[in-house]
Amino acid sequence: MRPSKRESGVLRPVTIERGVARYAEGSCLIKCGDTHVLCAASLEDKPPPWLRGQGRGWVTAEYSMLPRATSTRTRRESTAGKVSGRTQEIQRLIGRSLRAVVDLPALGERQIVVDCDVLQADGGTRCASITGGFVALYDCLRWMHQRSMLKQIPIKDHVAAVSCGIYKGSPVLDLDYAEDSTAETDANFIITGAGGLVEIQATAEGAVFSEEQFNELLKLARKGVGELIALQKAAIA
Repeated sequence: MRPSKRESGVLRPVTIERGVARYAEGSCLIKCGDTHVLCAASLEDKPPPWLRGQGRGWVTAEYSMLPRATSTRTRRESTAGKVSGRTQEIQRLIGRSLRAVVDLPALGERQIVVDCDVLQADGGTRCASITGGFVALYDCLRWMHQRSMLKQIPIKDHVAAVSCGIYKGSPVLDLDYAEDSTAETDANFIITGAGGLVEIQATAEGAVFSEEQFNELLKLARKGVGELIALQKAAIA
């Protein structure tokens, strides 16, 4: 039995609340069980310097965790004087995932920055950031479209992310911290609404995993992402 008493293929309860940041062009608060992430999308009316003059836009992300998002206080990275390697890796992952479903030339020479701030962490923060970040990004693009800054909303598809793993020998969907910290295999799947694979991160933590086990994890991930995308669609309808 899983610590949360869930069946192997059941997500934690997920809610998505839009428009939670007054000044951001797009925002949402996503809750995946006890993991809560505030996502805010901000429009910058110019591209990054290295992209100027190329006639296309850019979507990037920043990620951070509040000091008491976890059971013990974590020092702010701003006071440490540098961003950790983990944070950089997660920021790049979120940015890659969101860019995969945006028509960047249609965005024009603009940049959208999606800030993902973890208010409370119980596993799966990067997956929640991608899933909620898409909703914040979509609302930002809709804000631009409503003001005739865009001819249409330049979204090619939905994208969401979910974790899976081998816990006590069994494949399970959407790991919370109790499972994530002891799982034999830990994986994150980023998948589009059409079923395209954007990125897969899979690591054998305690024991190697087989191709058959990986396929079981992928099957669970597709099920979970399908449910998350249905929640995204309901949120932005």
